[in-house]
Amino acid sequence: MEPFRYHVFVCTQEKPEGVPCCAASGSGAVLDALRRELGARGLSDEVQVSSSGCLGTCEHGPVMIAYPEGAWYSELKPADVAEIVASHFDRGQPVSRLARTDAPAMKTEILEHRDHYLAMLKAKDAAGVLPDDLNETIRGFMGSRAILTAIELDVFSAIGSGASAAETAAKIKAEARSTEMLLNALVALKLLRKSGETFQNTPVSQRFFTAGSPDNARPAQMHTVNLWKRWSTLTDAVGAGTRVAERGSSEEWTGSFIAAMDHNARGRAEAVVKAAAVNGPRRMLDLGGGSGAYSIAFAASAPELRGEILDLPDVLPITQEHLRRAGVAERITTRAGDMLQAELGKDYDLVLLSAICHMFSLEENRRLLRRIYQALAPNGRVVVQDFILEADKTSPKFAALFALNMLVGTKAGASYSEPEYTEWMREAGFRDIKRVRMPGPSGLMIGVK
Repeated sequence: MEPFRYHVFVCTQEKPEGVPCCAASGSGAVLDALRRELGARGLSDEVQVSSSGCLGTCEHGPVMIAYPEGAWYSELKPADVAEIVASHFDRGQPVSRLARTDAPAMKTEILEHRDHYLAMLKAKDAAGVLPDDLNETIRGFMGSRAILTAIELDVFSAIGSGASAAETAAKIKAEARSTEMLLNALVALKLLRKSGETFQNTPVSQRFFTAGSPDNARPAQMHTVNLWKRWSTLTDAVGAGTRVAERGSSEEWTGSFIAAMDHNARGRAEAVVKAAAVNGPRRMLDLGGGSGAYSIAFAASAPELRGEILDLPDVLPITQEHLRRAGVAERITTRAGDMLQAELGKDYDLVLLSAICHMFSLEENRRLLRRIYQALAPNGRVVVQDFILEADKTSPKFAALFALNMLVGTKAGASYSEPEYTEWMREAGFRDIKRVRMPGPSGLMIGVK
C-alpha cells in the first residue's frame, strides 16, 4: 500500500572524510532542491520525500530512488531536479538520461560495497580502533569551539556581505593568519562559503548570527560561550561535588543568560500554555520569570489574567522592557526578591516554575513547593517546566547531560526525575499530579491544590 503517488528516497549518509558518500557529493543540496521544486509545482502532497542511509552505490552519488517504479537516479545535481519533477513526478515519465538501468551491475556493486564495509569494520574492531561515532563524539568539542569563538568575536557580522580574511581580521581586531584558519574551518562546518579569497555567510549564519537580523541569536548564544568556561572545570567539579568556578561579571552573565532563556521560551511558550491546560486563570505568579516570555504567552491566552513576575533585582529592568514591548506592562507587574526567601503572596490561580528547579537542591525544591501550595487559591495549579529525567536518571540524554551543567554551574542544582517531582508535590499537598511530555528537551509537571 502506498498513500502517495510517489515515495522518493535521497541518500544523505555521511561517512568519514575521504570515503565516497552521497553527502560529500552534495545530496543535501539535491534534497533541498527537490522539496522546493515539489512545493513550487504544488506536488508536495502527492510526493513523499524521505532521506535515507547508504544505498550502496556510493561512487555514483548523490543517489535517489523513486517508487512505485523503483527508478534509480545517480550522480544528481540540484540543476537536474526540476526536470525529474516535471517529467517523472508530474507527467509520469522517468528521465532516462539520469536513470540507471543496469540492474545486475548495480546489484554487484551494492553487494561488493556491503562486503567491503563489513570487512573494514571487522578489521578496525580486531585492531582495537575506536568506533567512528564514539571518536566523533569525543572530538565534537572542536567544531563547537570554532563556532563559539566565531560568535564571541562576532565574525559573521564582520563578514557581512563578503570579506577577505584580512578584512575580517581588521574588523574583529585579530591577526590575519589565525582569522583565515578560523574562517576556513567555518567553511568546512558549512557556516561560511569561500570563493577565491572572499568569505560569505550562508543563509543560516546570515539569519542567526549577524547584527541586524530579526532572528539574530548571537546574544543568546553568548550564554553558551560563558558555559564553555564552566564546563572546562567539570573534572574538578566532579572531584569537589559542586561548582569550582565563579561566573563572570554579573551584568555580562545576566544579559546573555536572560537572552538565552528568552530565545528558548519564544519557541515553546505557546505550546506550554496549551499543554498546561489552565482554563482562564485570573491571577498568576511567574517565579524567576526572566524575560517574561511565558507570562506574556499566558496573558495572550487569557484576556482577564493579571500576573506578577518575581525575580532578582538585576533581571527586572530586562523583564520590564520585554513586557513594555509586548504591550502587557499594565497587566503583568514585577517584584524584586529571592524566591527562596521572599513572601510569595496569596490566592493565585497559577504559579509557574519554568527552568527553575534544576538550580536548587532537593531540600530547596521541597520547601519551595510547600510555599507555592500555600500561595495558591483552592484548585489553583503549579506548573513546573524543566528537563525531567526518567526514574533511573539516565534518559533523556539532554536532561542527563544538563545535570552536569548544573554541577559545574551551581552549588547543589541538578536535573530531577519524575518520581522526585511527584514526591515533592505530594508532600506539599498537591493532588492530580501528572507529567506532560512535550516535543523537545523539557516537559511539564503539574499539580492541583
